[in-house]
Amino acid sequence: MEAKEAAKKAAIAALDKKAEGIEVYDLKGVSSVTDYFVICTGSTDVHCKAIYNNIADELKTDNVRPNHVEGVSASRWILMDYVDFVIHIFQPSVREFYGLERIWGDVACEVIDEGYYEN
Repeated sequence: MEAKEAAKKAAIAALDKKAEGIEVYDLKGVSSVTDYFVICTGSTDVHCKAIYNNIADELKTDNVRPNHVEGVSASRWILMDYVDFVIHIFQPSVREFYGLERIWGDVACEVIDEGYYEN
């Protein structure tokens, strides 16, 4: 599975668990660390863990597994590193504090929301 397709599948898995503010950033040619960021918000630690579990389960069906995961126990910011794409699941205050959107705001970004299913 290509990184772009996997990142989008992760975003849709987050949407299926009612994540908010889901954005997929194309960092190819801009970042030497990864090609895509998926950023989303869960309202509570339980919600963030549910989003995390659904993303992991959905990607696992295509034999796509993370290289590294951080933050699951506290669930304020869960980072899932798949090398070619990285998923950030934030609680609202943490997302606002770190402001990754401000850092990467000038790269191509696709918003995934309920309207995604209408397309």
